[in-house]
Amino acid sequence: MVVAGYVPGRQLQNKAADRSALPLRWMTGKPRANAPRIAALGGGQGLSASLSALRRLTTNLTAVVTVADDGGSSGRLRTELGVLPPGDLRKALAALCGDDDWGRTWSEVIQQRFSGTGELGGHAVGNLLIVALWEKLGDPVAALDWVGRLLNVQGRVLPMSAVPLDIEAVVRGHDPARPGELSAVRGQANVAVTPGTVQSIRLLPDAPPAVPEAVAAVREADWVVLGPGSWFTSVLPHLLVPDLAEALTGTRARRLLTLNLAPQPGETEGFTPQRHLEVIADHAPDLAVDAILVDERAVTGGAFGVADLAGLEKAAERMGAALVLDRVAAADGTPRHDRELLAAAYDRIFRTHGRIGPWR
Repeated sequence: MVVAGYVPGRQLQNKAADRSALPLRWMTGKPRANAPRIAALGGGQGLSASLSALRRLTTNLTAVVTVADDGGSSGRLRTELGVLPPGDLRKALAALCGDDDWGRTWSEVIQQRFSGTGELGGHAVGNLLIVALWEKLGDPVAALDWVGRLLNVQGRVLPMSAVPLDIEAVVRGHDPARPGELSAVRGQANVAVTPGTVQSIRLLPDAPPAVPEAVAAVREADWVVLGPGSWFTSVLPHLLVPDLAEALTGTRARRLLTLNLAPQPGETEGFTPQRHLEVIADHAPDLAVDAILVDERAVTGGAFGVADLAGLEKAAERMGAALVLDRVAAADGTPRHDRELLAAAYDRIFRTHGRIGPWR
């Protein structure tokens, strides 16, 4: 089933006739206390976009973040101190900061990077703050909760595992001189920009432990939101942590998969929307999904070209999902989600595809 969240030529009529299509924050001025419990899984800019939208709907929000980054400031801190890479956790915290002066200021401060070529050059302030609290408290979850209180974030940020992880990908054509050859490429930063086509990934160490609070958040949620984000290095890793994967398949929550707006150079170069869904199914064949959100313009002549909508619908149906077409991309044509449009799309899906809940 394809569900159209946007009807060309009828925007004003839809808005006037159906106030329920508007996000709860727009109707009440702030998220309701009994709003849905949501667990959002991912990493990097994709998760930040999703969190920026979701915090407009609920304060019962938990971000479960990948911990496999090995580049930049995060990679340096991970190598030097043996800690979890803090960068994606920092971005999630920044995305959950409020829209008041306090929230905007702290969001900018923790994202601020030191300049210069010295030892501090390139490090983000928030990375150092998080690592300092990790060293002081010896508990990655408690430390992130302390940072969250300082920033007055709307929700909670958790690592998906308490141990740093590596990603190893099987890549076809990593060496352009041997386009048919399969190679192993290790490290998130390398996988993200690899030549060739990524076939599959695995995590090292194998079968890593999940953070118990992250597992509980997935099991206790009303909705679990997976994606958008770097498909192989931010979205898929959650499905390869056994306790998290078991929670995802066993939770009573509804599951929403948000598709990217464009293929990503390196990781998913040349991928169709269908291929994105096939990759998820290949890595997590037992995972059922209730709804898949796709930007309407992205599959009707946008970054993916003109998609095979019938084939895309069949791929969604194989995952047990309704395909939801809506407009969620930024108006300037860049492959970025508009947080207000994304919030509205999420709200419509939660209301029309979820079991009756206390937020209705």
